[in-house]
Amino acid sequence: MARGATFAALRHRNYRIWALAGFVSVIGTWMQVLGVNWYVLKETGSATSMGFAVLLQAAPTLLLSVWGGVLADRLPARPLLIAAQVAHATLAAGLAAVALTGVGGLPLIFAISLGTGAVSAIEGPVMGRWAATLVDRETLGNALALGSLTNSAGRILGMSLGAVVVAAVGPALLFGINAASFAAVVVALFAVRPGTPPTLTATGRTHDGVRAGFAYLRGQPVLLLALALAFVLGSLGRNYQVTMAAMSDGPLHAGASGYGVLSTVFAVGTVLGALVAARRGSLGYRTLVAAGLFASGLEIVAGLAPGTWSFAAMILPIAAAAVVIDTTVGTRAQLDTDGAMRGRVLAALAVTGSVSAAAGAPLLGWLAEHAGPRQTLVLAGSTAAIATVAAAVALDRQHARAALALVAPRPRHPVRRVAFRAARIVRPAGAVCVIAPAGVGLGASRLGELATAGPAARR
Repeated sequence: MARGATFAALRHRNYRIWALAGFVSVIGTWMQVLGVNWYVLKETGSATSMGFAVLLQAAPTLLLSVWGGVLADRLPARPLLIAAQVAHATLAAGLAAVALTGVGGLPLIFAISLGTGAVSAIEGPVMGRWAATLVDRETLGNALALGSLTNSAGRILGMSLGAVVVAAVGPALLFGINAASFAAVVVALFAVRPGTPPTLTATGRTHDGVRAGFAYLRGQPVLLLALALAFVLGSLGRNYQVTMAAMSDGPLHAGASGYGVLSTVFAVGTVLGALVAARRGSLGYRTLVAAGLFASGLEIVAGLAPGTWSFAAMILPIAAAAVVIDTTVGTRAQLDTDGAMRGRVLAALAVTGSVSAAAGAPLLGWLAEHAGPRQTLVLAGSTAAIATVAAAVALDRQHARAALALVAPRPRHPVRRVAFRAARIVRPAGAVCVIAPAGVGLGASRLGELATAGPAARR
C-alpha cells in the first residue's frame, strides 16, 4: 500500500468533518457510561444493579435495530440523524437533572438508559449507511478502520477524563458534557456536502420492510457465514471483561489492580488493531479467517499464561485481532450487499454483536466458575478455532461455486460436454468469467469486480 494510506479516508473533506465530530461525541458518550455506572453503584451499592443499567442500554438493539435498518434504506439519513442527536442530547440532559436534583431517582435513570438504548438501536444502521457515503469504495474499509480507532481512542480518553471529573464534582457534569457533545455531530451533519458515491448507489427495492431484509439475508450464504463466524468469535473470544476478571481474581492472583492493567492493555490493543486494519489495502474473507485463527490460537495460549504480564502479552494482539475482525465484517457488509438492503444488513450485524455478547458472557462466566478460568480460555479458543476452519472451508466452497459459474450454459450433448469439461481444466484461472448464481451473496458491484479483476479480487 502507498505511503500515507493508513489515513487514506482523511483525504475526503466530508470524512474529516465527520471523524472529528464523532471523536468528540464518543468522548462524551463514554463519560456518560462511566457516570451512569458510578451513580447506580453509589445509590444501590450493587454491581448487579449497575449491570442492569448496562443491559437496559443494550437490550433495545435486539428488537429495534431491524426497524432502524428499514428506516436507513427508506428515508434520507440526515434528518433521521439530526433527530437522533437531539433525542440523545435531551436524554443526557435528563440524566444531569436527575443527578443534580435527585428527582425521579434510580427508576428514572433506568428509564432514560432504556430510552438511550432505543435511540442508539434505531440510529446505528442509519449512521452506518450515512458514513459509507462520505468516502469512495476504495477507502471504505480504511474509513471503517479509522472509525474503530476513533472509538477506541475516544473511549480511553472519555473514561480517563470521566474518572477525574466524577471524583471531583460527581456525575452530573459528565451528563452535561455528553449532552453538549451532540452539538458537534449536528454541526457536522449540516457541514457535510451531500452526495452518494455511484459505487454505493442502491440497485434494489427499498419499499419492502423487515421481512424483505430477512429474505435477502437467507439468500446470501457468504454473508451469513461471515455473520455466523463473527457470532462465534464474539461470544467465545471477545467477552474479555469476563475472562480477564476471572483470570485476575483466580490463577493470576492479580486482583483489581491487575484487572485494571489488563483492561488498559486491551484498550491499547484495540487502537493498534485499528491501525493495522487501516493499513491493509483490502479487507476480505481471507483476512477474516486469518484474524479469527490468530485470535483463537492466542486465546488458547492465554489460558496457559503463567503470570499477569505474559497474559497481558496475549491480550494485546487478541484485542488487535478483534478490531480487524469487526472492521472486516463491517466492510464486507457494506460492499457485498445490495444497496437497497444495506441498512437492514447493518442492523443484522448489530444484532449479531449484541446477541454474541449477551450469550457469551454468562456462558464464559459459568464455565470459569465450574471448570476454571484457564480451562475456559483453552476450551473457548479451541472451539473458536474449529469454527473458523469450518467457516473457511464453507466460504471457499461458496467462492468456488461463483468462480465456476460460466456465461455459457453447460452443454447437454455428450461430446460437447466432454469438450466443456476439458476447457474448464485447461482454462487459466484468470480467464474465468464469473457470474454468481442466485444466493451466492455478492452484491451487484462486487460481481462487476470479480468478472474483470480475476482471482486476486476473490478474497
